[in-house]
Amino acid sequence: MSEEENRLPPGQHIARGRPVIHYGRVPTFRPLTWRFQVFGATETGRVHEFTWDQFSALPRTSVIADFHCVTKFSIMGYEWEGVSAAELLAQVPPAPGVRHVMIWAEYGYSANVRMDDFARETTLFATDLEGKQLPPERGFPLRAVVPHLYAWKSVKWARGIEYLTEDRRGFWEERGYHNVGDPWSEQRYSYQEEPGDGPL
Repeated sequence: MSEEENRLPPGQHIARGRPVIHYGRVPTFRPLTWRFQVFGATETGRVHEFTWDQFSALPRTSVIADFHCVTKFSIMGYEWEGVSAAELLAQVPPAPGVRHVMIWAEYGYSANVRMDDFARETTLFATDLEGKQLPPERGFPLRAVVPHLYAWKSVKWARGIEYLTEDRRGFWEERGYHNVGDPWSEQRYSYQEEPGDGPL
């Protein structure tokens, strides 16, 4: 068994090529009107908004991580570059009671993530993939990357994060996907949830 195969979560296989899957059409990027908001239970109680130029000027980082789709394919060793979730948390701190984040995207798409998962050093908002600007179909201008969870949590075309003091299900979580989405535990569907995995 190869090193990459040893890194596969249960039920996954290494993809042939680099498949692209998304819900809905690819949005048009308009840099002059694009905004990224951090809102909800912020420390100040106010909404913070970044223009594209302001977001692009934030400190950058890179992460090399495997990418696991709930449809059972994995892409190994992707290199992402962008702004870390930790940097956004530092720029706009959450209120003390925040335990979850909702990542929002174009067309009202969303995915909820526990704060412990969001705050990991490997979580970032990517503008680049494999040393090049993200292709539009892969999420340009901005894609959330939460590589230790199934890929539907890595929201394409991200437009904001909402700090939550109580958990809420996002787009696919409301449609039967697992609230947490840990590939190592094969948390694919909501019927697999244990007490404490999802909102009451």
